[in-house]
Amino acid sequence: MPATRLMPTEVGQDLIALTREIADKELRPRVDEAERAAAPEALAADPGSADDVFPREVFATLGQAGLLSLPYPEAFGGGEQPYEVYLQVLEEIAHAWMSVAVGVSVHGLTCYPVFTYGTEEQKERLLPGMLSGDLLGAYCLSEPLAGSDVASMTTRATRDGDTYVIKGRKAWISHAGHADFYTTFARTSDDGGRGLSCFIVPADAPGLSFGAPERKMGLHCDTVREVIFDDVPVAADRRIGEEGQGLAIALSALDSGRLGIAAGATGLAQGALDVAAKYAQEREQFGRPIAANQGLAFLLADLEAATTSARAT
Repeated sequence: MPATRLMPTEVGQDLIALTREIADKELRPRVDEAERAAAPEALAADPGSADDVFPREVFATLGQAGLLSLPYPEAFGGGEQPYEVYLQVLEEIAHAWMSVAVGVSVHGLTCYPVFTYGTEEQKERLLPGMLSGDLLGAYCLSEPLAGSDVASMTTRATRDGDTYVIKGRKAWISHAGHADFYTTFARTSDDGGRGLSCFIVPADAPGLSFGAPERKMGLHCDTVREVIFDDVPVAADRRIGEEGQGLAIALSALDSGRLGIAAGATGLAQGALDVAAKYAQEREQFGRPIAANQGLAFLLADLEAATTSARAT
């Protein structure tokens, strides 16, 4: 699905307004407490709380509002909106809670292969639950020794009749342990980049397990873990595309996903700028707001220019 830049429709403007309303009512009031509860020091003090701090219900709320499916066709439960609308929605979410915006972008990334490379039967069977928010996805591509060099991955899927058996490890996976399905890339032959294939692995598959949450500097509610495939059986009809198409599928999905992360980063930058500008107008020294000082005003102007430039590109 090409990420074409289009001006929002009138419906798109309404969706952006709806997103802002949900962000103000459902996200902003709980972000500080939720991020503190998911921080490494909080989890170290109460390891059993790791499964309780992930905001799964937020994704259900966004799904019910139709905000997880915007660029996808109505035939599969999507909003059939221009990609520009989807990116502005992500920006509004990130302005309130960046961890959730990352999660929305990741979820969109997991749906992309099914829509772009799946058969009609796979689309009809899988996409409605994915796009409604009933099912949350994780994108299993990176490995401990295969990050940017995707073609060097070692996770292997071995064909056994009507089933593939997947063995290996994936690293730094958002939603690991909380997702309902895992869009997984594994090696089906030794032919370098032409030997990779894509699978949709259900969360209840035998042999699927997860590492401890990674310690991060921020985005604590975007839970990141290792995903371990210990001879995980996956039905052959859950392979997306042909054998050997995995690298092309992964890279095309990432092209789309990078736009989502960029939109989220722009929303986060706008949020930081809004906080800084508000403080500069409220804080007084020597009888006037510090925003009246030219040196500080120049800094705020630079931030505004950089944020506006990011949005424009």
